[in-house]
Amino acid sequence: MPSQLYRATIFHTPGNPFREVNALEVFADGGILVEAGRVAALGEFSDITRRFPKAAVRDWRGSFLLPGFIDTHVHFPQVRVLGALGEPLLQWLKNSALPEEARMANTAYARMIALEFLTALVRHGTTGAMVFGAHFASAMEIFFDEAARSGLRIVSGLVLSDQCLLPELHVSPQQAYKLSSGLIKRYHGHGELLYAVTPRFALSTSEAMLEVCQTLMQENPGVLFQSHLNENGDEIREVARLFPWAGDYLAVYERFGLVGVRSVLAHNVHPTDSELHRLARSGSTVAHCPASNAALGSGLFGMARHVTHGVRVALGTDVGAGTGFGMLKEGLQAYLMQRLSPNGFGLTPAHMLYLATRAGAEALGMHDAGDLSIGRSADFVHIKPRDGTVLAAVTRHAESADHALAALFTLASADNIAGTFVRGRVVYEEAA
Repeated sequence: MPSQLYRATIFHTPGNPFREVNALEVFADGGILVEAGRVAALGEFSDITRRFPKAAVRDWRGSFLLPGFIDTHVHFPQVRVLGALGEPLLQWLKNSALPEEARMANTAYARMIALEFLTALVRHGTTGAMVFGAHFASAMEIFFDEAARSGLRIVSGLVLSDQCLLPELHVSPQQAYKLSSGLIKRYHGHGELLYAVTPRFALSTSEAMLEVCQTLMQENPGVLFQSHLNENGDEIREVARLFPWAGDYLAVYERFGLVGVRSVLAHNVHPTDSELHRLARSGSTVAHCPASNAALGSGLFGMARHVTHGVRVALGTDVGAGTGFGMLKEGLQAYLMQRLSPNGFGLTPAHMLYLATRAGAEALGMHDAGDLSIGRSADFVHIKPRDGTVLAAVTRHAESADHALAALFTLASADNIAGTFVRGRVVYEEAA
């Protein structure tokens, strides 16, 4: 692959703004030189062209380059239930999500949804995602095969449940072990694919099923773990009823060795201080899904409490309980929800960018992604303000870099995503 130099305004967070001052790095007239799928040079365009005068240039002045977005919680079978509003979690699952997920037993339908899902990711600038899969192994084979063709970095797994859902979504622990083991062997570590052991949530998994999850994690070093935690008050009470020996929701997963640096737990809207302490100690990540939390009325996420305890946090869109695939929108929603929270954390544009990019890469073990430092994988998104739009006017006349970046989170949408790149390869580019 020949070297390529891209010219635009560049934002990334090589540092963690929750811990460091000046974590945001900006190049107003910047350049990224890509060689062999990696960032070979980053800085002001004039400096890079002086050092690499023969590099081919794509001149995108007036546009922006950001690291590719990393979505740490999104459901592939739920594309078509987006917009089903008005119900809390358990009722929404019963009436909207679970009937749609049962349709994934039809392989032709599952393929159609997989293609819709992956197309939506790339068109929103997402380069990597931790994906809640389907309850059917046949649908997961289709999804992984299509994900491999897409070029995206995808972490996913067969969803495991053996109680409290629609019967057609249940699988025995023995079947769960056999099917999951086969999928891990076939897909984990192949190309850009990784596997995540995926019990739906404690409410829908027996102790025998959680033991299977523990065995899968032990037998397959490197696989990740994902599930839900403390999303809704009714859910928490039901988990306490089903697992009376557990002191809290997190303790259910802890008993089976499922809480650690490879674990991503979605939501955690209603944690105890003890749970936050233990999450921080374990190195687990919480996938914060602010649009979903608002749409389902789940509650206000305690960002400040998580930060104070040292819990790792990244962003997830939670399609389809959320409001779409856009990580820019999700960053803005996180900002707005923290503004409304009585004990909210004052997010800056740097925090929003970090949560949407590098924090997710760190959570998913994608250590060569998440920012645009030299040597990193060239995973980035090209955001193009359209002539005559408010976004173009605001970014053109922004008084500071923070203002321009805030405008991207506030005003940009999928219509502004001109290209999405993974390892320097185009996985999506708008028609000329």
